[in-house]
Amino acid sequence: MYETFYNLSTKPFNLSPDPRFFFGSKGHKRAMSYLRYGLNQGEGFIIITGDIGTGKTTLVRTLFAELANENVVAAQLVTTQLEADDMLRMVAAAFGLAHDRISKATLLKNIETFLLARAREGKRVLLVVDEAQNLPSRSLEELRMLSNFQVGEKALLQSFLLGQEEFRNTLQADGLEQLRQRVTAAYHLSPLDRDETKAYIEHRLKMVGWKNDPQLTEDAYDGIHAFTDGVPRRVNTLLDRLLLYGYLEEAHQFNRSVVNVVTEELSAETSKGSVSEVKDNFDPQAKSRSRKKKAGTLSLNKGSKSTDDMDLEERIEELEAAMEGLKRAFRKERALMRQAILLNSGFDEDDDLI
Repeated sequence: MYETFYNLSTKPFNLSPDPRFFFGSKGHKRAMSYLRYGLNQGEGFIIITGDIGTGKTTLVRTLFAELANENVVAAQLVTTQLEADDMLRMVAAAFGLAHDRISKATLLKNIETFLLARAREGKRVLLVVDEAQNLPSRSLEELRMLSNFQVGEKALLQSFLLGQEEFRNTLQADGLEQLRQRVTAAYHLSPLDRDETKAYIEHRLKMVGWKNDPQLTEDAYDGIHAFTDGVPRRVNTLLDRLLLYGYLEEAHQFNRSVVNVVTEELSAETSKGSVSEVKDNFDPQAKSRSRKKKAGTLSLNKGSKSTDDMDLEERIEELEAAMEGLKRAFRKERALMRQAILLNSGFDEDDDLI
């Protein structure tokens, strides 16, 4: 929809991890270096942690794309809370091995046979476990036991463990000392800073043919970073909605005010707070007034408005903002209906519709 309006080849801010759009921030480059280093070592565990949406899965997808022409057999697991035996079955299934209705001993034998066969072919085997923070200690210990498979001094299996920040605490649990000793490298992926957020946005836009339309002002980037905290997935969500808003409003420049309008809509949809609360987040003076009011320290000078009048004005502002949101929703719905009519009737975009 907005792609045509802004002459973009495709949507630049999809939520699904896509290695084509990999952005090498300082942190992401360093994390990728750890992954490549671990891969060259060919043994032990590489651990990458980070908050939700910081790009851990995109790192892995990018690495897998690089492995396409190398002698590496790679598989990825996205775990839930798998117990030890279920973990072994998932590992076997990931490599295409029999795993249903067979004993643990047979599972282990099948995995070992597979690893030995790949070693004879001169191939390395890599297992990537995503969402590792959900794994119980017994399941992590089973993964550690798989790292014991080797030929001479050469390990047959290497594992990358990706997890949220709490996974670092999990690794300190009693009983995981042997796993900790097998960790080759570990890195924690942090969100983007303000300048990296700007570079990330422009990188993805340029990947789809962006020619500075729409133009984003510097204060727009400030607002984007303030709302998303530099988390790439949140940035993608906000920018996708921002481009849609720009299309509906036929806007070719986004400033802080436009960003604020869209962030208010997103906050309202996700029930993160009222319109006035979101305004406070972007208006330091409003935030200060809110704090004073809540603390009961709002002073009323002679000739000033009463607190009732101020409350009424705030409620009127909220109602006006809500009305604007309804108007935008109506325009959005009308645009979608127009799009559907065009698609179903064979009209061109420039044709007049009554």
